[in-house]
Amino acid sequence: MNKLNMLKKWNKSTKKYRINPAFCFLFIGFAGLIVFYIWPFFVSFGYAFMNKPVNGSFVGFKNFMDLFQNKPYLLGLKNTLIFISMSVPLGMLLSLMVAILIDKVKYHKELFVLIFLIPLVIPSGSMVFFWKALFMNQGYVNGILNAVGVQGVNWLETSAALYVVVLIFIWKNLGYNMVLFMAGLHNIPKEHYEAAAVDGANGIQNFFYITLPGMVPMIVLVSIMSIINSFKVFKEIYLITGKYPHESIYMLQHFMNNMFYSLNYQKLTTATSVMVLLITLLVQFLLWFERRHSE
Repeated sequence: MNKLNMLKKWNKSTKKYRINPAFCFLFIGFAGLIVFYIWPFFVSFGYAFMNKPVNGSFVGFKNFMDLFQNKPYLLGLKNTLIFISMSVPLGMLLSLMVAILIDKVKYHKELFVLIFLIPLVIPSGSMVFFWKALFMNQGYVNGILNAVGVQGVNWLETSAALYVVVLIFIWKNLGYNMVLFMAGLHNIPKEHYEAAAVDGANGIQNFFYITLPGMVPMIVLVSIMSIINSFKVFKEIYLITGKYPHESIYMLQHFMNNMFYSLNYQKLTTATSVMVLLITLLVQFLLWFERRHSE
């Protein structure tokens, strides 16, 4: 009996100090986030206020003032904002339309979802040849235009390159956004549509008075993810057009990539800090909009 009582007391004492396994996994992920992302960012952020990375002296906001007088940076900033303002709304609109159409399909719905998800699993490097074959000067698109009597366009070396990049972005992210929108559609209670049908509401009224208000949280989430993914399209641009593309698709990432190769860490870290600040402000505005709508 004494051994049994001692064993019970030992079990009770160990329960007080037992660590939840979920906390261990969360701690490992959070530690990796701090070590490999947050800490390096703050270190590089400090370089934005120094005149050189090693044994440098504090120069205040001089690097920021010089950055906003740099023509390549201003060109990249302008093109990036234009690209985001074109690609994100258009991509979200098309994704929402496809999600609504697939949601109404009764048979083989999974097949349609799979078709739109295929671009997510195709490596970007393997698609470079495909996009070049389509839009090069003697490519398939110009071949079709010439066949119908329309003069071809030098897609990758004129301002038309911007539309090619927008198309690539939409093609790559449409399936991902579509899945998120389908999840949002399933969260809208069916009773709302049934009540609207009793009142004689049509499809357009259902969309503007039930679907859109019910999808606001998901629309905000897709907006944030689309803005983040818009900065990842640089990989495709770089692989297709190289370090110095046409000026219409010269993005902020091109500027920062060139600064990295030239070892100009001051301009690189300053441009990175400004980009992070802009993204943070935009995300906070979207979250504020969602909170205000929910209230």
